[in-house]
Amino acid sequence: MPIEEITFEAEERMEKSVTLLADQLRGIRTGRANTGLVESIRVEYYGSPTPLKQLANLSTPEAQQILIRPFDTGVIGDIIKAIQTSDLGLTPNSDNKVIRLNVPPLSVEQRKKLAGRVKDLAEEARVSIRNIRRDANKSADAETADKVLTEDDLVRCKDEVQALTKKYEGKVNDLAEKKESEIMED
Repeated sequence: MPIEEITFEAEERMEKSVTLLADQLRGIRTGRANTGLVESIRVEYYGSPTPLKQLANLSTPEAQQILIRPFDTGVIGDIIKAIQTSDLGLTPNSDNKVIRLNVPPLSVEQRKKLAGRVKDLAEEARVSIRNIRRDANKSADAETADKVLTEDDLVRCKDEVQALTKKYEGKVNDLAEKKESEIMED
């Protein structure tokens, strides 16, 4: 496997780690209402768990409110049940046409707890990226042992993989810092 393939595969996997982190962070609550909080809630719909974003229009008409407008009003009860059983801690209000979720402001203690969760998720992403680096370096070592790569190629490959690692760890850090500042601002 040439150097380009090793680095391309590593970069692709690192990008997936960063994308996963971004998705996870979207679901973490800040002081404002955000449709990302409820998009991935699974609703039992005709026997299969379906993401809420596939069953309804989601919007934030006010800074502290999420509006859920189901495509099929017959599923409102199931959506309410799914929201209540989720770990959001929000109480849905319904008029049998739309569901409103009022998002109360966060206390200082809740903000610190959520910021800690952001740090944990970011660290998981960094560990994932480092594991990808390790795998890429192992591939390069194996190719050198099989005489496909020279020693110079091995050094160049490991340098490129390390540069990718730094780049994607930087992206993780940026995402985490941005989300923490959103959580901590009043």
